[in-house]
Amino acid sequence: MARVDVLMPQMGESIAEGTLSKWLKKVGDPVKRDEPLFEISTDKVDAEIPAPAAGKLAEIKVQEGQTVPVQTLVAVLETEAGAKATSAPPSVSAPRESPKPPAPAPPAPTPAPAPAMKSGDGDGGVQTAEQRLRTKSTPLVRKIAAEHSVDISRIPGSGYAGRVTKQDILGYIEREPTRVPTRDAPRTTHVGSVEHPAVEPWPGDRVELWSKIRKITADHMVMSKRVSAHVASMFEVDFTRVAQLRGKAKQSYTERGVNLTFLAFIVKACAENLRKHPIVNAAVSGDSTIYRADVNIGIAVALDWGLIVPVIKRADELSLMGLARAINDLGERARTKKLSPDDIQRGTFTITNPGGFGPYAGIPVINQPQVAILGVGAIEKRPKVVTGADGTDSIAIRTMGMLTMSYDHRVVDGADADKFLADVKKLLQEFPEGAV
Repeated sequence: MARVDVLMPQMGESIAEGTLSKWLKKVGDPVKRDEPLFEISTDKVDAEIPAPAAGKLAEIKVQEGQTVPVQTLVAVLETEAGAKATSAPPSVSAPRESPKPPAPAPPAPTPAPAPAMKSGDGDGGVQTAEQRLRTKSTPLVRKIAAEHSVDISRIPGSGYAGRVTKQDILGYIEREPTRVPTRDAPRTTHVGSVEHPAVEPWPGDRVELWSKIRKITADHMVMSKRVSAHVASMFEVDFTRVAQLRGKAKQSYTERGVNLTFLAFIVKACAENLRKHPIVNAAVSGDSTIYRADVNIGIAVALDWGLIVPVIKRADELSLMGLARAINDLGERARTKKLSPDDIQRGTFTITNPGGFGPYAGIPVINQPQVAILGVGAIEKRPKVVTGADGTDSIAIRTMGMLTMSYDHRVVDGADADKFLADVKKLLQEFPEGAV
């Protein structure tokens, strides 16, 4: 028998550690090559990690709930002599179809854990993974910050959950080379770490610890409500024409492996109009507004274990077919934990679609550092007053739905938001047949 080491994979260049959230096999269980072996959670994505070789799970080195540096030995497989493990650990650059199995090196001593970062509070303590998340940085970013005496808490992050990326800090240093922020300097963008008050459970209650993705979502939502001046506008949209076009085209889309949904039309209408209304496709940086060059639309996906927002990059360059295919692909990979970190980064505008669960309308929370998010209510047949060609009013059955947009009133005025929504509504109600 040969022994194969299983290592904590690096899920992207900026990921320094991962939490082993669940073992899918027990010690002694047989394992097939590429069969899911365990689940990990990082600050960017959850994923199933496949076995690098066929054999038996001989040892578990890292227990559920432990957070360890990448390349840490997490388990040992016993395989038939001569069995080979192939392919590299999953990473941002891996093919999008599915994560590749991690590539264990030949049996070797367990790598030494990466040195823990000092807390920076002058107490000589060591930061936990959660504390490092709250400082919104990775080891590389912290190193650059230290070299340039930059206070990371002053930099608005464009990464998931507001994390400061390498591009963020390099851009900050380039824009403000003479400024040396200090801990005592005024902080215009930092809102502090999020604390959730403890509540005493009563006898018979069930207490369930949050998953990493649930905690990140909770922190992110509280932070968003603190930092943005939330205002919402609601528009009722007549989807009757979209329903007719969808009915005609749905079968041909299905034959090509794509499910054509109302959401695809809504994404298309938003993508077409975000370029015309750049303030809605923007971000706030201190006392400046960043107008994004790309139109990258995030689609919120509700999962059993939390909420995640994969992003359709350059959505304005895609056809309705391309958007429908991207929505299907990202949704499926989110549900099967096959997303890469890159799939959930660099969004410029977000759409959440709770309408499938039946609500008439809702008011979503802005996905920082964006300035607007669109919520889609239930799309269903309702009575509607319509005016005929002769000017006569009558009540007809129409396919109706509510669109609600929450926006950051610091930079987006009500007129800006309403003009954008009016154009989205107009396109949906007059959708060109040639675009389907």
